[in-house]
Amino acid sequence: MVVMMERTPFLPLPEGMLIEQIETSQTDLVVCVISTHPTSCCPLCTEPSSSVHSSYQRSVRDLPCGGRNMRLLLTVRKFFCRNPECKRKIFTERLSPFVEPWAKVTNRLCEAIQAIGLSTSGSLGARLAARLGIASSGMTVLRRIMELPPPAGSVVALGIDDFSFRRGRTFGTILVNLEKHQVMDLLDDRSSKTAADWMRSHPEIAYVSRDRGKEYTQGATEGAPQATQISDRFHLVKNLVEAIEPEVSRCYKHLRQAQLPLPPPALPKADEWRQVPDADVVRKQRAGQASKQERFEQAKDLFSHGVSVKEIAGQLGMSVRTVYRWLDREDCPAHQPEPKEQTERLERFEQAKAFRLQGLSQKEIAGRLAIGVRTVQRWQARETCPYSQPRRKRRSIFDPYAAYVLSRWQQGERSVSLLWQEIQSQGFSGSIETLYRFVRALRQDSASLPAPGVADRVSVQKAIWLLARPYEKLKANERTDLAELCQASQELAALYSLVQSFGQMVRQREGHRLQDWMQQVKTSRFRDLQRFARGLHRDKEEVLAALTFVYSNGQVEGQVNKLKLIKRTMFGRADFPLLRQRVLHAF
Repeated sequence: MVVMMERTPFLPLPEGMLIEQIETSQTDLVVCVISTHPTSCCPLCTEPSSSVHSSYQRSVRDLPCGGRNMRLLLTVRKFFCRNPECKRKIFTERLSPFVEPWAKVTNRLCEAIQAIGLSTSGSLGARLAARLGIASSGMTVLRRIMELPPPAGSVVALGIDDFSFRRGRTFGTILVNLEKHQVMDLLDDRSSKTAADWMRSHPEIAYVSRDRGKEYTQGATEGAPQATQISDRFHLVKNLVEAIEPEVSRCYKHLRQAQLPLPPPALPKADEWRQVPDADVVRKQRAGQASKQERFEQAKDLFSHGVSVKEIAGQLGMSVRTVYRWLDREDCPAHQPEPKEQTERLERFEQAKAFRLQGLSQKEIAGRLAIGVRTVQRWQARETCPYSQPRRKRRSIFDPYAAYVLSRWQQGERSVSLLWQEIQSQGFSGSIETLYRFVRALRQDSASLPAPGVADRVSVQKAIWLLARPYEKLKANERTDLAELCQASQELAALYSLVQSFGQMVRQREGHRLQDWMQQVKTSRFRDLQRFARGLHRDKEEVLAALTFVYSNGQVEGQVNKLKLIKRTMFGRADFPLLRQRVLHAF
């Protein structure tokens, strides 16, 4: 079908170009377009000319229309160049910016492919383009992306930070224009030399916002000595929180030591109703009680006498992988000190066990220890604290029936003989004395316990959060907990005053108060906070700039998050140049 028309709003064309005719088929749409400009400029001498030499047709692809492929047949003219000094005598009229010379696609189709590629990358972009009616391969999409020029322009305020290609192994550098909120460039490492070389090519840089690491400090000093360096305010607050964490833990230790001790429960030992273990269990227990050095030497000796790794693991009561690791070493691996998180967890685990023996419900235990009820349930089902060294437990013939007896006891059944008959019908072959020893603990009355203190309700991490957050952003119950903490410990009250004072300096950018604050910390008794203040003194100029100027690395962290999203959509298969292009031209 052929349609004659001059112009249509469904196919916008530049001025001076008219539609001659349209041919349609089931899948394609062919549009014949002619140029009506009276003159055209020579691409060499830019002299306008109106002398037409001849004409020819160009076939270019355009954006699809109504689910059909669009093909434009452009009638392009050739002109004589009337400039006698020009080397080119005949030239073809240029139709830029609609279509470039020698191009097979229009600029708007090229931009659409680039937009698809920047959002989805190569193969996925090709599949998406096919669904939109644009025929393109994955390599074409990648080629269109790589043709994009890097962003140009000067940068006055520069934000610099690192990102990881592989977490903890390889890193790169992102550079952001803080005034325009635009990524300027990506570097394939985070060395000071690479950062300094990039900054030297931009002498207009006046401010550099960075973290407190040595690499970027040295890079900014060497590459942009004229710029004012600014420490990132987020990292200043983060370093402050890290500094007060051991101080809060120390205060909590004093608070717990000042609490009244729990009354000891008069409960029978579990060994009284445990059956005697067999010889194999005894051997494994004795092996587990040996020191780590002795077990290491035993493993070496057994292996030298031809004992297999599996047999060594069985005799010493350890895993096969541990035996393999020990055999690869010349000396015994040293014991690692327990981290403070594990120590605190162990204390709470023991408190939960003690509260349960005193008759408290799981909900009451969770409220006192500021943990979840499900955590209490998991802990009650364990013999050892999670992440602690596992201890071997002796089996008893009563163990499979303990849960049933406990449930019947909670239902109100107090007849031991009846309970014994019920578990006998289920297969229990022990004596009634074993059952008596087990229920003796259940008959203990709940001891009167002291009211839970604030240290029981509020964990160390939550206390740090309460100390660091602005007071006006706390909820009513959080303000109550904070007041109780400061009332229970004068050290926490003094620490809270110092932390809030520094937070106000950061939020309000009151750099003139920094010297007085560091003097207050110096006269305090907080060693870790004094160490933090000494670090601020070493970077005093950068810290003062952070507490004075508006620039910070907050938006740089946001760009890093966008970079991570783009990197993960590429499934780790693309190289750095493609990642750089996608980040630099991201929407």
